[in-house]
Amino acid sequence: MYNSRIIGLGKYLPDNVVTNHDLSKIMDTSDEWIQERTGIRERRWIPEGSDDTSAVMGAKAAKIAIERAGLTKDDVDFIIFATLSPDYYFPGCGVQIQDLLDMPTIGALDIRNQCTGFVYAVAVADQFIKTGMYKNILVIGAEYHSGGLEKSTRGRGVTVIFGDGAGAAVLSRCEDNTKGILSSHLHSEGKYAEELVVEGPSIKHWVPEILEANDPNDTSYYPYMNGTFVFKHAVVRFSEAIVEGLKANGLNKEDIDMLIPHQANLRISQFIQRKFGLRDDQVFNNIQKYGNTTAASVVIALTEAWEEGKIKENDTVILAAFGSGFTWGSVIMKW
Repeated sequence: MYNSRIIGLGKYLPDNVVTNHDLSKIMDTSDEWIQERTGIRERRWIPEGSDDTSAVMGAKAAKIAIERAGLTKDDVDFIIFATLSPDYYFPGCGVQIQDLLDMPTIGALDIRNQCTGFVYAVAVADQFIKTGMYKNILVIGAEYHSGGLEKSTRGRGVTVIFGDGAGAAVLSRCEDNTKGILSSHLHSEGKYAEELVVEGPSIKHWVPEILEANDPNDTSYYPYMNGTFVFKHAVVRFSEAIVEGLKANGLNKEDIDMLIPHQANLRISQFIQRKFGLRDDQVFNNIQKYGNTTAASVVIALTEAWEEGKIKENDTVILAAFGSGFTWGSVIMKW
């Protein structure tokens, strides 16, 4: 069987920077309050009138990744798109990428695993490549959160956290089985689905009910998060996923060269860093600048770490994520 290796990375962030001070003008919050709880200083939100969407941002990131991989759009065999904020309820964003990039009529798959979306997508792509079915797979994570956030004091607990953006990776066949993705580890625990959720629209709260109610106080369309509960589970599951990946490959925590955690909350990343005894240069965080970009966060952070020269040939790199579902997972790779 083949190994799969990331050979191209790209990211796209909207130009519009929204600082904590900006948010304090529209809701009862402050820069100190937000930074103390999340570590976030600013995030990017798509401005009104922009043509950017999850698919459009994904396409922009994908073009960069494909070019850096030394490929053309016609070399890509398959598309995997991870998001919780697709342009349409259906169809998914994957087929839009095929059109936006003017690609051949290749297959397109959408992953709806929220914050673990990119980790799941990489794991799926890896299996397709391992079996020899595809050679080059484009994996995208993109989110347009800002259009669906409640920008008021009532919604501040969630709204201050999330940002918009996209990242993309090209995974390619590698015949050297000591390089590339060594293993992936995926988990879920659905009994906690309602601890981090958007309840509507759904088949239980669908178009006829929405039209009939027309209720401005209906908060089911906005994200709900039991923050303390999610935090407690996240630090446990993050650790478990990392340990599982290390054990599967006969590695120890001392072998970690770079950990790219999902950018959910800087306090979670710092907790994990302390638990594993990692130095600052072994963990990459950029939530301070971009907020939580859900399915895009890991790939944006991975791209930025690589662009800054913080990931080198033969480094052991770990991607880890935890999110709504609950779902969590890790990917272990040799760069």
